Amino acid sequence: MSDFNRGYARPTPTGQGQVGSADMSVDVGLRGFMLGVYNKVALGLVLSAALAFLTSSVAPVRDLMFTVANGRVSYSILGMVVAFAPLAVLLFTGFARRVTPKSASVTYWTVVSLIGASLGVVVLRYTGTSIGETFLLTATSFGALSLVGYTTKRDLTAMGSFLIMGVWGLVGAMLINVFLQNSMMALIVDVIGVLIFAGLIAYDTQKLKMTYYQLEGNEAGKRVATSYGALSLYLDFINLFQFLLALFGNRR
Repeated sequence: MSDFNRGYARPTPTGQGQVGSADMSVDVGLRGFMLGVYNKVALGLVLSAALAFLTSSVAPVRDLMFTVANGRVSYSILGMVVAFAPLAVLLFTGFARRVTPKSASVTYWTVVSLIGASLGVVVLRYTGTSIGETFLLTATSFGALSLVGYTTKRDLTAMGSFLIMGVWGLVGAMLINVFLQNSMMALIVDVIGVLIFAGLIAYDTQKLKMTYYQLEGNEAGKRVATSYGALSLYLDFINLFQFLLALFGNRR
């Protein structure tokens, strides 16, 4: 997998100039593919921000989604359903026998909308200034890490597998700390969470690049990969943002 030439057009006996032209067309196609992914991520973040503002600012919606007790903001029953619904959607689509560009796009926008609505709790917990500053920090880190994943010649597959296992361990630690309420453990979880999702941004970017090579000539497959690739990077961004906010954000 570290041999990045495996996805490029191979030499033909018709001349060196045609080989260079073919390689250039692959490069242009790859840039267009990645730009499509990043545009979809950006639009997903805009939609999420709008929905988070809606659920935190419109009183009837806010009261349905969240509760405030002793100065602490938490999810209502409906809010918990919305917060966990993306996981159900992903599990359901994981069993789909046939994925089309349309179904992949519907999955992406459904997950983005549900997560955006649940993020209203973040707007209620943290000051607007700290949310804005953390978002800029996350966006800058995301851009740099994605660039690393796009340009590195090192195969990140082993690192990605390790990080994915780390995500499950992180989820387990977070569930345990729901009962322990240990501040030191929470700090450790937040730091590890930042490191894991920072690594996943680079890994998922490289994985997308290699997917493009593997799908050369399969336009429907590329459209599916655009949606699912955008979903992976969107989830990396949102998780990195939330862990950074937990570390550096100022609560209301």
